[in-house]
Amino acid sequence: MTDLPTGTVTFLFTDIEGSTGLLQALGDRYVAVQDEHAAIIRRAVAEGGGVEVSTHGDALFAAFASPAGAVRAAVAAQRGLAAHDWSPAPAVRVRMGVHTGEGALGGDDYVGIDVHRAARIAEAAHGGQVIVSEATRGLVRHALPDGASLRDLGTHHLRGIADPERLHELVIEGLGGGFPPPRTLDTRPGNLPLQLTSFVGREEEIAEVERLLDHTRLLTLTGPGGSGKSRLALRVATDLLLRYRDGSYFVDLAPVTDPALVPAAVANALGVPEAAGRPILDEVKDHLRHRELLQVVDNFEQVAEAGPVIEELLTAAPRLRTMITSRVVLSLRGEQEYPVPPLQVPDPERLPSDLSALGAVEAVRLFTERAVAASPRFALTPENAPVVAEITARLDGLPLAIELAATRTKVLTPSQILGRLKQRLALLTAGSRALPERQRTLRAAIAWSYDLLDPVERRLFARLSVFAGGWTFESAEAVCDPGELGLDALDGLTSLVDKSLIRRVEAPGQPPRFSMLETIREFAQEQLEVGGERELLAGRHARHFLDLAVEVEPQLTGADQAAWLDRCDAEHANLRAALRWAIEAAEASLAQAAAGALWRFWQQRGHLAEGRRWLDEVLAMPSGLAPTAARAKALAGAGGIAWWTDQTASRGFYDEALAIERELGDPARLAEALYNEAFVVAGEQDLDLAGRLLAESLELFRQVGDERAAARVLVMQVVPDAMAGAWERVVARIEEVTAIWRRHGDRLNLAFGLVWLAFAYGRAGRREDARATALEALELFREVDNATGMALVFLDLAFLLTWEGRHADAVRMAGVAASHRERAGGGPAPGFGGMLEGDPVAEAGAHLTEDATRQAWQEGLAMGVPEAVALAKDGSTA
Repeated sequence: MTDLPTGTVTFLFTDIEGSTGLLQALGDRYVAVQDEHAAIIRRAVAEGGGVEVSTHGDALFAAFASPAGAVRAAVAAQRGLAAHDWSPAPAVRVRMGVHTGEGALGGDDYVGIDVHRAARIAEAAHGGQVIVSEATRGLVRHALPDGASLRDLGTHHLRGIADPERLHELVIEGLGGGFPPPRTLDTRPGNLPLQLTSFVGREEEIAEVERLLDHTRLLTLTGPGGSGKSRLALRVATDLLLRYRDGSYFVDLAPVTDPALVPAAVANALGVPEAAGRPILDEVKDHLRHRELLQVVDNFEQVAEAGPVIEELLTAAPRLRTMITSRVVLSLRGEQEYPVPPLQVPDPERLPSDLSALGAVEAVRLFTERAVAASPRFALTPENAPVVAEITARLDGLPLAIELAATRTKVLTPSQILGRLKQRLALLTAGSRALPERQRTLRAAIAWSYDLLDPVERRLFARLSVFAGGWTFESAEAVCDPGELGLDALDGLTSLVDKSLIRRVEAPGQPPRFSMLETIREFAQEQLEVGGERELLAGRHARHFLDLAVEVEPQLTGADQAAWLDRCDAEHANLRAALRWAIEAAEASLAQAAAGALWRFWQQRGHLAEGRRWLDEVLAMPSGLAPTAARAKALAGAGGIAWWTDQTASRGFYDEALAIERELGDPARLAEALYNEAFVVAGEQDLDLAGRLLAESLELFRQVGDERAAARVLVMQVVPDAMAGAWERVVARIEEVTAIWRRHGDRLNLAFGLVWLAFAYGRAGRREDARATALEALELFREVDNATGMALVFLDLAFLLTWEGRHADAVRMAGVAASHRERAGGGPAPGFGGMLEGDPVAEAGAHLTEDATRQAWQEGLAMGVPEAVALAKDGSTA
């Protein structure tokens, strides 16, 4: 893209009038007509020295360093459109708006009020008309193109712009005129408050709310304090102002606490006078009876008992539509709820490399615009963008919180703001006294909702703050014990959802979960502390999730492993909190048992480094140094993690675990410890010792009747044959073992067994069997997002490709394996326990130049899974 002008910039917005009707009339021909129209405008923009900033459907946005150039472009575009032969289609009429102001960049786009002002000026124009702002008029009045002049249209209020704007029509000789008054807020009655700041994002929400209003006469926008309900409602009402013959009205119930006063508040907003001796509600009904209008009733939760007033008005006035904002569902007849979601936030762990793409994320856009308003020198840069992204993520996309944080850029850098977010409720004190008291701090916004709860609900709300990252219904029952409070769990959760203090979250195929925005959770935690229940609930929470860790362990390799791994992912924050509690409470036995049970989760889902840190910490607990079963469990987990990350440390963990299990004498646990020890010993090439350990382990597994575990031993016993090159015998044994795992539904061990079987097939010259087997293993690992397992499969395939003579592809595949190993935080030791011996890159590189090897390696590092699968399949019939 050509560099965008900065400083004083003139903006041009264009948009086809009646594009929806044109599309319906033309059908498939509309695309060609739209392209012809765009070509005419782009040519005019280029001739005027402008730069196209963006296009959205049939709307175009361009910027000019010269205001005279922008006006020349608008004149040329309208003349070109008028002269074009559109037959057999109807003529295309385009409205245009021009405004000159500050060109502040946010990434590859402009931010700030002047961009919005230009867009709203274009919105006010009619098809074939160009409207310019007073600022532009002052700069171009002595430099107009031939045949152009300006006509004063007077002062108008533009949608979403606080101050009125003096508008001027650019009259173009030969193109006619006689346009109706500009399409501004002044053409419809109403009292919608003008907003002092721009409205950012929410395009999907605006469209959905407008769609719902087409089908319902009573729409309630629900959400917690600070979630943007009021701004969204006002934006929609403003957008739809011209749709309602008698306008749109705003009823502010913030200062109203007595439900009996609601009819008077509605009458006051609508301008309905009281009549002596007659109820004011009857006067309002008469006033609305034959009117077509939209009313926005704001902050209804505090007077929810007045819901029947709204029902009466809707019954009396058939063309009335009402949009309510509330922190609670009102349960009125015909009510449609729309929960207002937080703003879209970026994932701080996966930020887009393109600054403009990050700047376009709603929450980042909001922060940037508000920061620029507070500190005009602020700009989103490659250096501060990751910090801004994390701020918005930490604030959960809550608009009020983001806006209040952004105002702090007057005195704090984004990094300083981020560093203080742990005390965010104290930090985010709004500086503007123009806001109502309830919005001056985020604490006030949340406290306002909290005050609406009854005492029992307040205790449940506080107790739920003990969860980190959300919870299930079952966990809420177990930890918070609503019954102890005299409250039914379902009723309590439903009430808090209705009051927007917690959210119900559903994912396809997953049980519903509940969550609290973090800002709300911190307030609730304060209440938990004040109520003296923090320690009690922290202990309950920890024991619940430590027990869950032990419960899930056997499921992490079975037929339903994907669901259980997903559950661990969903509860990861709770599991972390539980482990931290156990460590700080010196509950070594609980901490060690849980951490040891979780190692397969950490390994399969790529949390190896985190798992290692937890296991190191629980093993170092002074209260956990005795030779207990829990310590042995943690040692086994640490050995497993180390095998994937630091193989030299694995033997030490397994040695101590085996010593403890021999002392304790439990046959099943001793068999597992012997197997673990044999696995690492085989990797050290001590096959005699490995064989003795495996034989003892197999006998014990058979003694306790564990066929699945015994199968793991049988696979390891093929290592001597593999070392001797007896690959057909290796193939036969592993085929037997994988059949056992298939029968038991042991998907994890089946996948690992298939990795070995594919390698053995390849060594035995059965290349097609090798490829098919490796791809089956890959699919099993992909189902559960097991990056470490996928890395093994790609290594497998790299061997296969070089044996087929596809040496460059082999290096590429090894690069894919390396990228997955890096993503997971580790990978297997060379030889994978006596199998997968060798180095595919070294084998393939012997047939390539150094430059070719290096290039293929880099290509592999950048390759995704679908491309790698296609690479593996390519030439599979050769």
